[in-house]
Amino acid sequence: MLLTIEKLIYGGDGLARTPPDVDGRSMAVFVPFVLPGERVEAEIASGKAGFARGSAAKLVEASAERIAGACTYYERCGGCHYQHIPYERQLQYKAGILRETLQRIAKIKLGPEIQLHASPPWNYRNRARLQVRIAPEFALGYFRFGSHEFLPVRECPISSPLINQVLSRLTELQGCECPAGIEEIELFADAGDERLLAWAFCGRDADAEPLGRWAETVRREVPTIAGITFFPTRRRSEEEEPTDMRPLALSGASEILYKAQDAEYHVSAGSFFQVNRHLVDEMVSTVTGNAEGELALDLYAGVGLFSVALAKKFHHIFAVEASQTSYGDLVHNGQPNVRAVRARMEEFQRPSRQRPDLVVLDPPRAGVGKAVTRLLVELEARRVRYVSCDPSTLARDLVPLLAAGYRIEEAHLFDLFPQTFHIESVMLLAR
Repeated sequence: MLLTIEKLIYGGDGLARTPPDVDGRSMAVFVPFVLPGERVEAEIASGKAGFARGSAAKLVEASAERIAGACTYYERCGGCHYQHIPYERQLQYKAGILRETLQRIAKIKLGPEIQLHASPPWNYRNRARLQVRIAPEFALGYFRFGSHEFLPVRECPISSPLINQVLSRLTELQGCECPAGIEEIELFADAGDERLLAWAFCGRDADAEPLGRWAETVRREVPTIAGITFFPTRRRSEEEEPTDMRPLALSGASEILYKAQDAEYHVSAGSFFQVNRHLVDEMVSTVTGNAEGELALDLYAGVGLFSVALAKKFHHIFAVEASQTSYGDLVHNGQPNVRAVRARMEEFQRPSRQRPDLVVLDPPRAGVGKAVTRLLVELEARRVRYVSCDPSTLARDLVPLLAAGYRIEEAHLFDLFPQTFHIESVMLLAR
C-alpha cells in the first residue's frame, strides 16, 4: 500500500491515511522510522476500527532531511525512534508535537514560545536497563522493536561512555558465569561518569549465595562498579515497587553520590533520578528559579532533586514521596527546613492552612490525575511548576488548573531523551 506521511505524532510514528473507500472513509496508519512528506510502500501489521499499524517495507520517496542512523542496532532495537532525523529537527518536531497535543486534548493554545533546552545528542544517559540472557551464551541487550524478543547488544551510543565500557567488559567476560535467575540489570553512573551502581532483578527462586559470589567476581573484574544489589522481579499483580522490597543480596555499596547544582545527592539502588546527565542543573534552575517565599511543596519529590535547591529560597518545604527507596534518600539529602513525608499523592493531606508560595510537581508518566489536581486547586498556590514526561497527561492535568485561574507564563521543552520520541516539558504557572 503506497502511503504519504503527513506528520510525526507522539509515540515515534508517522501518520498517514489510506485512500478513501467507497463510502469516503479513510483509515489512519501509523508507520515508524519515517519523516513528513515521505512516500512509503507500507505493510499493515495490525489494525482496529479507524486505524492500523504498519511498517515501511520500501521507501519510495525519501525526505531531503533523512540521515543514516548512527547505531548498529537502529530500527531493530526498540530504544530509539529518531536517529534518521538531524538533531536540530528532532527538537523542532518535538516542540510541534507538544504544542499540537496541548491544543488537541485540552484546547490549550500556548501563548509563550516553547523554550528549547538541547542536550548533546549522544552518550547522554546516566542509566541503562538491560535484559539478561544466560543461555546458550551470556549476553546483555534490549527488546527488539515492537516485541519482547531479546536483541543482544555490545554498545549503546545514547548511554554514557562508562556504561558502554561496563557493557562491553561484561560481554567480554561472558558474564563471569552469571548464575541462573537474573533477568535484568540496571546500571546507573555518577555525574562524573567515573563509578556506577548496578542492580539486578531476579526470579523469586534465585539463590542469594551464588548471586553474592557472582557479584564479588564481577566487582573484581570491573572495579568501576561500586556495588551490586539484587531485587526480586515484581509480578504484575503487585503494587509495590520491586526496589521497595527487601534485597535478595548485596555486594559493595548500595548507594552512590551524584553531584548536581553544587550539591551531592545520595542515590540508592532503585531510586529515581533524572536520566540525562547534561541537563540536570539547567532543569533544576528553571524549576526553582525566580521563586522564593515562606512555604513550598515538592510533590513526587524523589530523592530531593528540587527540594535541596528550594531549601535555599524558602523557609519551609514539604517534600512528598511514595517510594520507600527514594524516600530514604530524600530524608538523607534533606536540609533542616525540609520536612520529608512518605505518602502516595492520592492520600496526601494538606499540611497546613497556609497558602503555599510554590508547588513543584514531577509525576510519573501517568500524570497527577483528578484527586491531585483537586488538591492543587484547593491549595491556591501562587505558582506551580509542572515537570511532565508525557504531553497527553500534562494536557489533561492542565485543564482544571487553567480553569481555576492559573495561566502558563513559560513553557520549556528539555530534550532529556535525544534520538527518541520522549518529551520532557516544564510548565511555569502563576495566578
